[in-house]
Amino acid sequence: MNKQLDYKLLPVLAAKSEVEWKRYFQKNKKKLEAMDLKVHALHEAISKKTDCLQCANCCRSLGPRITDKDVERISKMLRMKSSDLIAKYFRIDEDGDMVFQSMPCPFLGSDNYCSIYESRPKACREYPHTDRKRFYQIYNLSIKNAYTCPIVYEVLEEITKMKNP
Repeated sequence: MNKQLDYKLLPVLAAKSEVEWKRYFQKNKKKLEAMDLKVHALHEAISKKTDCLQCANCCRSLGPRITDKDVERISKMLRMKSSDLIAKYFRIDEDGDMVFQSMPCPFLGSDNYCSIYESRPKACREYPHTDRKRFYQIYNLSIKNAYTCPIVYEVLEEITKMKNP
């Protein structure tokens, strides 16, 4: 297995590559719909060699949007009333979204395991989004996520090396 990219280096590495990633997107905009299969293959290969438990940077720094269904699922798992769960763990942010009161995630353990993993929020289940259909629609979000997630960083690095997306 290749050595895993150190998540602490991501802000510097991503900042160095961001201009190139954006240039690539502009240059290949019309061909990007065909990108999904290649990005998904990269996601699969890079995810296999990445141990998220060594990193958990997303859980330490990104506050996911919490949906009503998330609250329902988590409160059921924790055997708490929804209102108590919301009061204890969540707040409404400046965009009107429900998010964690503070970061890191209150459910992240010192061993980087999630104490509510089976009931974790939808945004956490879908992160880092590099296996999403129509990846080109979230390309700019992916650039932002590359500052946090080694998987996203490596996917963007590899996709920009391809001659044809």
